Amino acid sequence: MTKAIAFPQYGGADVLRPIELELPAPGPGQVRVAVRAVGVNPLDHKVRSGELDGFFPVTFPAVPGYEIAGVVEAVGAEVTGFAPGDEVFGALMGGGYAEHALLHADLLTAKPATLSWEEAAAIPVAAETSERVLDLLGVRSGETLLVHGAAGAVGTLLLQFARARGITVIGTASEANHDYLRELGAVPVTYGEGLADRVRAVAPDGVDRVLDAAGKGDVLPLSIELTGSAERVVTIADIAGSQQHGVRFSGGAEDGRSYHGHAFAAALALHAAGTLRLPLHRVLPLAEAAEAQRISEAGHVRGKIVLTV
Repeated sequence: MTKAIAFPQYGGADVLRPIELELPAPGPGQVRVAVRAVGVNPLDHKVRSGELDGFFPVTFPAVPGYEIAGVVEAVGAEVTGFAPGDEVFGALMGGGYAEHALLHADLLTAKPATLSWEEAAAIPVAAETSERVLDLLGVRSGETLLVHGAAGAVGTLLLQFARARGITVIGTASEANHDYLRELGAVPVTYGEGLADRVRAVAPDGVDRVLDAAGKGDVLPLSIELTGSAERVVTIADIAGSQQHGVRFSGGAEDGRSYHGHAFAAALALHAAGTLRLPLHRVLPLAEAAEAQRISEAGHVRGKIVLTV
């Protein structure tokens, strides 16, 4: 048996509770990992609350968690490149809030010894999302990208990925996060009333593409106004708004393409160069998963929340 945190029904954070599950055996192409740390994402509480019911169906009791770091315990048939004892991190479609998790081998990568468990668990979702939306937006070197909610985990990594490609980034955030965004190489602007004028002031030649990672207020119509086209805007945080304004919503590899390999390589290249920044907002034990989700749901998170196992 293995211990996990699950929710037996949709609801608030208090529906999360400890359960015991059969120890999973890896099937073909799968790897069983003894989890050391798991990243907490807005997706976790959105799925738990039922907000994404129909778009992201679950089977109860459902174990959250879409990114983990840990030690390989067993590998299934057809798996090459991984063996018991290997330290790894990677992505999975739920099941990370547990002592053990099953992952597809192609969504895993080796963890450098210089990367802590908590830091490694913070990478997969933010890195994959960053790589995916940069591709979807088609933003190129020399262009200007506006990111709403730039101080969060996705914004933090996306700014670094974009800057490495020669893209100028403008990031919206509270004034408390402006120095942080400058350290990441972005031009910060304060969100709220008058945002369009502030963006135009720092980007007199215009904005080429926009990513909405905040999902708040009227940022989608404002983004369409700034770029001149809904096709130049992608949101990862506002499904209803995307439908209302004709903006693309991206919640995963909708076209069937996997971005994980390139995303992990890009993050590890930054780490090897000593420039990777992905601060840990809070680190809590797995037993405090409900509190971690409450913090995430409240917003204003700089970097990542991580649970340790």
